[in-house]
Amino acid sequence: MNAANKTLLKSLATLAAGALFGFGLSLSTMIRPEVVLSFLRFQDFGLMLVMGAAVLVVLLAYQLAPRLLERPLLDEHFHTHPSIWNRDTLVGAALFGVGWGLCGVCPGPAIAGLGAGNWSLLWALAGIALGALVQGIRAK
Repeated sequence: MNAANKTLLKSLATLAAGALFGFGLSLSTMIRPEVVLSFLRFQDFGLMLVMGAAVLVVLLAYQLAPRLLERPLLDEHFHTHPSIWNRDTLVGAALFGVGWGLCGVCPGPAIAGLGAGNWSLLWALAGIALGALVQGIRAK
């Protein structure tokens, strides 16, 4: 398979994974900030099942895929992503958590919510983009 076909196949797989992820967020109602806020206030535990199932699927995939496959379907080898914890990571996680708790929106569900016609999420995405821009400028 030539490089152009491999790039196209990877792009299509990424698009399919993103569409499936967005559909799952929509189906689980995680695109509705009021549902997320009721979960964060311990009033509705439906999203706990959704998140638990997602964590279980990812854990199984990360543990089993390298054991069952010689290499990934669309790459040459399995990659690792080392976690680096420092002050910036801690501050960023805290800011993300506070923002999520105040408005009930995080980036993935906000983008999926736009696909469902919830245009008020543009304000949250603008805030997320501004925060990312400030962090990028500050990190230079």
